[in-house]
Amino acid sequence: MKIAILGAGAMGSLFGGLLAETGEQVTLLDINDAHLAVIAAHGLRLETDTGDRHVRNLQALRPSQATQVPDLLIVFTKSMHTRAALASVRQLIGPSTYVLTLQNGLGNVEALASVVPQERILVGVTTWPADLAGPGHVRSHGAGVIRMMTADGVDRPMLERVVCVLSDAGLRSQADANVWGAVWEKVAFNAALNPLCTVLNRPVDALGAVEDGPALALTIVEEVLAVARASGVNVDAIKVSENVRHAIVAHRGHKPSMLQDVLAGRPTEIESINGAVVVAARRHGVRVPHTETLMQLVRLVQAQSTHPQTP
Repeated sequence: MKIAILGAGAMGSLFGGLLAETGEQVTLLDINDAHLAVIAAHGLRLETDTGDRHVRNLQALRPSQATQVPDLLIVFTKSMHTRAALASVRQLIGPSTYVLTLQNGLGNVEALASVVPQERILVGVTTWPADLAGPGHVRSHGAGVIRMMTADGVDRPMLERVVCVLSDAGLRSQADANVWGAVWEKVAFNAALNPLCTVLNRPVDALGAVEDGPALALTIVEEVLAVARASGVNVDAIKVSENVRHAIVAHRGHKPSMLQDVLAGRPTEIESINGAVVVAARRHGVRVPHTETLMQLVRLVQAQSTHPQTP
C-alpha cells in the first residue's frame, strides 16, 4: 500500500517506520527540516521494545515536495493545524485516496470533510505511546491499540484492509462501530490530565500528591462524558476513570503534550479538547464548570508562554 503520513512527529514517525519495515511504501510529510534531513541521510531510528534500529526504506519530505498520490493518508497533525496541513497536500488526495485521522480532540473529521468525502474518511483513536528523542529518532516502549471506523459508519473493504496493514506492522488495530465512544473517552482523559499538568507545570504523577488531584481529574472526566452521552455517544465511564487513576500512579515524570507545548512556547490543543467540549456542552445544555475553568486557565498560561511580557 502507498501510505503518506501527514505530521511526522513522534506518532507519525513511529507508524511510518513500523509500516515501512513490513514493506509498505511510506512517505513521511512534515515541515521539521532537521528531522527530515536526518531521516534522508541516515534513515529513521526506531527504538522500541523489539530493538533499536534504523529504517531506511521510506521517504521524508516537505508536503510541497511530494508528488505520489497515496492509497492512504494518515493525519497526525495537531488539530489546530489540520486545515492548513490538508491544504498543503491537496495535490496528493486522489479520487480513491482514503484519509485516516488519528488525532487528538474533536473537530478533525469536520476539517477533513471539507476536502475529502465522508465515505473516504476513517475516524480512529490510538493509545500507542511515542516520544521524539531527537531529529530522526523515535522512542516507543509499551503497547497500545487502534480503534477505527468509516466516518459515515459504513463497513467498506478499505476499512478492513487498513486494519490488516496496521496490525501486520505490529500496530494492533480493530474496526469498531463505536469509535466515537473511543474518541470521547480519550478526550475525557486528555481534558482532565493535560490541562491540570499544564496549569501546575508538573508531570502526571504530581496530581497524586493529595487526594484533591485525582478527585478533580475524575470530576472533569464525569463532565466530559456527560456531554458525550448528551451527544448520543455510548461511553465507558469506569474504564476512563481507571485509566486516569492508573496514569497518575504509573506515568511518573511524564509531561503531557500540552505542557510540553507551553514550555516550548507553542500553541496548545486546548481548543480542540476542553474548548470543543465546552462548545458541545452549551449546545446540549450540560454544565461543565470545571472543564471550562481549566480551559480558561490554560488559555492564560498559553498567552504568557507564547507572548511573554518584557521585564
